[in-house]
Amino acid sequence: MSVKPNPFTIAQHQLDDAAAILGLSPAMHAFLRMPMRELHVSIPVQMDDGTYQTFQGFRVQYNDARGPAKGGIRFHPDETIDTVRALSAWMTWKTAVVDIPLGGGKGGIICDPKSLSRGELERLSRGYMRRVAHFIGADKDVPAPDVNTTPEIMTWMLDEYEVITGRHLPGVITGKPVHMFGSLGRGDATARGGIYTVREAAKLIGLDLQNASVAIQGFGNVGGWAAKLSHQMGMKVVAVSDISGAFYDPAGLDIPAIAAHVDQNPRHLIEGYTAAGMKPITNAELLELPVDLLFPAALENVITADNADRIQAKIVAELANGPTTPEADQVLFKKGIYIIPDFLCNAGGVTVSYFEQVQNAYNFYWPIEEVQTRLEAKMTTAFRAVHEMAQVHNVHNRLAAYLVSVQRVADAVAARGWVK
Repeated sequence: MSVKPNPFTIAQHQLDDAAAILGLSPAMHAFLRMPMRELHVSIPVQMDDGTYQTFQGFRVQYNDARGPAKGGIRFHPDETIDTVRALSAWMTWKTAVVDIPLGGGKGGIICDPKSLSRGELERLSRGYMRRVAHFIGADKDVPAPDVNTTPEIMTWMLDEYEVITGRHLPGVITGKPVHMFGSLGRGDATARGGIYTVREAAKLIGLDLQNASVAIQGFGNVGGWAAKLSHQMGMKVVAVSDISGAFYDPAGLDIPAIAAHVDQNPRHLIEGYTAAGMKPITNAELLELPVDLLFPAALENVITADNADRIQAKIVAELANGPTTPEADQVLFKKGIYIIPDFLCNAGGVTVSYFEQVQNAYNFYWPIEEVQTRLEAKMTTAFRAVHEMAQVHNVHNRLAAYLVSVQRVADAVAARGWVK
C-alpha cells in the first residue's frame, strides 16, 4: 500500500527548486521554508444530546512580509497540521503571483461536518473563532471559506469576532454572503479565474475551446462552477465527479440538469442523477480520459507518479490545491501537457476575497461587472508573467510560478531587513 505524500514536504521541495534557480541566500531559503507562526487549539463543543466533544483546530500564518496573512478554513475529518502548513505556504505564493498585497495563511478543524447538525456546526464555528480571535484581524490575518465551509459559517465566525471585540469589522472575514458585506462575484471567482487562465493557455497551444472536451474531478462549489462556465463557453463537459462517484458521457453531459439535481439533492451530490448515454466510471478513470481539458477540482495528490504517464489531457488546469505531485510534474512536462499550476489557476478566489477586503474597508461596494473586469485583468497579467518566466528558464509552469512569487516574497522580506 503506497504512503500518501506529505503535502508540506512537497511544498518545501517545490520551494527548494525555486530557491536554487533564484540563488536565494541560505538564510533566506531557510526562513521561507517554515511558517512564521502557527496556533493549535482545542475546541469543546456541546453536542445536541448534551454530551461534549473536543475538536482539534489549527491556524497557520506562513508569511506576512507582503501584507496580512490570507487563507481559508477547512473542516475535514482527515485534516492535519502539515496539510494546513502546506496550504498556507501555497497561499503565500498565490497572493504573490497575482500581486495582491497579502501574505499566506490557512486554518482547519479535524471534524466530519456532514455528521454534525446545523446547531453543532454553528457552535463549533463560534468555538473556533473564540480560540483564534486574538490571532487574526483585518490587518493581521483574514480567514475565508475552504473545503466544507460556507458563507453561512463565515457569518457565524464574523458575528462571534464582533461580539468578542465589540466592533463592526466585516473585513476580518471574506467569502461572506453579499447581504453580509460580501462581494458580488465571489461565488464563482475561483472557477472564473481558472477559466481566464485556460483561455490564455488555449491561445498559446492553438486549442479552440469551442466544443473542446472537458473532464472535471470534483463538483463542489469550484468544480460545479467550472462545469457551468465551461458549458456556457461552448465546451463539451464529458465527465464530472464528486464523493458519490464519477460519471461519463463522451457525447457531453447536460450540465444545467446535473447542477439543478445537485442543488435539489439533500446531500448536494450527483448521486441519483441518470441520463441516457451517461455511465459510471471511477475517479481514476476520469483523470485518464482522452480530453482536451482536465480540471482537478477536489483534493490534493490525485495525479502522481503512478498515473501521470496515463494522463491524456492537453491542458491540466488545477483548481484544487496540490493535486499534482512533483514526480508527476516532471512526467507531464516531458509529455508536453500544459499545466496551469494550482496557486495560479485557482487564485481567482483569493483575488476576489481581496476585492472584498477593499470594499469592506471603504464601505463602498462594486457592481459585478467591475469585479469580473478587475479579476480578468489580475489573472491574465499573472498568467503571462508565469508563462514568460517558464520560457526564460525552460522550466515547467509550476516552477515558473514559484520563481515569480518566491522572488516577490523574498524581496519584501529583504526590504524589511528580516533576512538578507
